[in-house]
Amino acid sequence: MRLIFNHRGRMALKQISSNKCFGGLQKVFEHDSVELKCKMKFAVYLPPKAETGKCPALYWLSGLTCTEQNFISKAGYHQAASEHGLVIIAPDTSPRGCNIKGEDESWDFGTGAGFYVDATEDPWKTNYRMYSYVTEELPQLINANFPVDPQRMSIFGHSMGGHGALICALKNPGKYKSVSAFAPICNPVLCPWGKKAFSGYLGTDQSKWKAYDATHLVKSYPGSQLDILIDQGKDDQFLSDGQLLPDNFIAACTEKKVPVVFRLQEGYDHSYYFIATFITDHIRHHAKYLNA
Repeated sequence: MRLIFNHRGRMALKQISSNKCFGGLQKVFEHDSVELKCKMKFAVYLPPKAETGKCPALYWLSGLTCTEQNFISKAGYHQAASEHGLVIIAPDTSPRGCNIKGEDESWDFGTGAGFYVDATEDPWKTNYRMYSYVTEELPQLINANFPVDPQRMSIFGHSMGGHGALICALKNPGKYKSVSAFAPICNPVLCPWGKKAFSGYLGTDQSKWKAYDATHLVKSYPGSQLDILIDQGKDDQFLSDGQLLPDNFIAACTEKKVPVVFRLQEGYDHSYYFIATFITDHIRHHAKYLNA
């Protein structure tokens, strides 16, 4: 087991696993999160290029019920990441084991369902700070411990994580070189998943919800260059259930002249089979900006 210590001699990272893949290394680490006040795992893929120099960092945010494992075992991104020389970081989807009453009661709220917001309501606000974790703490940790170029960073994700990727990019103009998403929750203030999560984490004042809604954020986006790619399966049950609402987001982008490529993929569903089919396109999309 490898331990990495920070400058104060405190244990910063504990390596959980390391597997060679397409010439690079797929690793999983554990650390004590300051934002989330619990132990967190994250996955890092280091391409062969990382042995000789700093590489761009591409962050993946997973969907409901996922851990850091789903993406690294199912998406099949390693070959493209290896070829394009990208370090890929995949965090967990929520704090774990915080012993908050109700955290394990449902699959779409609490554990595995952090929704990439900073909660303001009791009993969630102490631990459920996934937005700050993903945009601040994790990048600082990655920049300090891995051969990445802090100036070259992008973000993508799936479903709840697609929502996360879009809001992280839209709330921080210039921070991410590019953003993409698979079947993102585009307008959470209007869908059942979003209403449940936001009322629990952010309270009943719906005006506060808009700060974490991609469709609302794009309306006030200041127009720093951002190229958005979205893939959506046409046979996705959550699309027909009204959970994803991409049309609302596309309309807002069109109105604001924010460039977005939206591809409705015939016959595909919401699963990792869909993600695996188009993951190389997404890696290529990000590499174009990260390696520019």
